[in-house]
Amino acid sequence: MISSYTKKHVGQKKTYTILLLVFFAMFCVVVLVPFATILLTSFKQTNRLLTDGFNLKVEKNIMSWDSYVYLFTGKHSFFLWYRNSVYLTVVQTLLTLFISAWVSFGFSFYRFKGKDILYACVLIVMMIPFEIMMLPLFMEAINLKMTNSYFGIMIPYLANATVIFFFCQYLQGIPVELVEAGRIDGCNEYSIFLCLVFPLMKPALAAMSILVGVNTWNNYLWPLLVLGDSHKFTLPIGLSSLIAMQGSNLNSYKILMAGSVMTVLPILLLFCFAQKYFIEGLSTGSVKG
Repeated sequence: MISSYTKKHVGQKKTYTILLLVFFAMFCVVVLVPFATILLTSFKQTNRLLTDGFNLKVEKNIMSWDSYVYLFTGKHSFFLWYRNSVYLTVVQTLLTLFISAWVSFGFSFYRFKGKDILYACVLIVMMIPFEIMMLPLFMEAINLKMTNSYFGIMIPYLANATVIFFFCQYLQGIPVELVEAGRIDGCNEYSIFLCLVFPLMKPALAAMSILVGVNTWNNYLWPLLVLGDSHKFTLPIGLSSLIAMQGSNLNSYKILMAGSVMTVLPILLLFCFAQKYFIEGLSTGSVKG
């Protein structure tokens, strides 16, 4: 009786695993087809785009590197935009993780008046689309004279509500006794955070670094409002300006496809190398010890 039940349970588990694999395989195809279309379109000749449109046909005789040659040698600042995006992404990601970790440390290990109200405000901010807050933030940036600067871009994102919420959930798995032991040993609050708590947050930091980095790299609307100097443009704004330079024709969209491929590559490489830490951070943050 036990043997038949075990075999039935094993069979159900295998069926469930196969169905799960099939589902995720189909999901991967749905996700990868648009990127494959963009990649192939970036190599096709402009006249074939007019006749064939966007498709997945691979024909060696119509492939061309023209769009990539123009991208790297044309009269524009593609490499400058790339450098600006890298700089902004690295600095904003590091500052966002550090400041958000500080805030979550205060919420997790301190008791103070109004704590619940402030934490509720964090949750409310998570529910409000950024587009709703964009106009007041822009007016504030003008009043503080932070327009046309990377600092003006970074300020609204440094205390990120989503990151704070995730860190708070993660820190619930760290025993309060660890912090109290540090205080008994004579550590000040800065040392407790930097030497005891912050190193234990590495999995959560790795997970959030990918999410924050990707959002910063792809951010378009807010930098478009803040930045006015073309030498400070990031990649999304720069690629948009390429269409304006080329005009609304198929060649401009072909160049945009090539630029999009070059923009996506760093994100793909980042996730490929850091996916282990990303999954570890998400799974560790969901389990309370």
